[in-house]
Amino acid sequence: MKISTKGRYALRTMLELAKNQENKPLSVKEISARQDISDKYLEQIIAVLNKAGYVKSVRGPQGGYMLVKAPKDYTVGMILRLTEGSLAPVECLEYEKNTCKRKDICVTVKVWEKIDSAVKNVVDNITLEDLLQWDMDLSDHYSI
Repeated sequence: MKISTKGRYALRTMLELAKNQENKPLSVKEISARQDISDKYLEQIIAVLNKAGYVKSVRGPQGGYMLVKAPKDYTVGMILRLTEGSLAPVECLEYEKNTCKRKDICVTVKVWEKIDSAVKNVVDNITLEDLLQWDMDLSDHYSI
């Protein structure tokens, strides 16, 4: 599994919105400049996040985008699945039920299940709030 730029940028965008302590909307231009993402590509990503109800649009001269919920309510897994689709390492594990005709005789499925479980355990247990804390820790480390 390889996370695309769309998934990585969506996560960075959501983190940038979570960092917004003033609780004011951030424009695409502001997010783009802070995260070094092209405006055009960021607009596509924001559209996906907006349609999913993860961010809301605020119109007007001071408008932009804001998170709909608190950072603790978004997991990395939610954001990556929205932009990447399934995070399963193989096709037979993409859905709740494995319908592969070889599943009962496939020894390697155990490997794929372990990889799938490990990935889910990581991405579904890290929130934007965790990333905010890591970002503050990193900032503290480099401001010394």
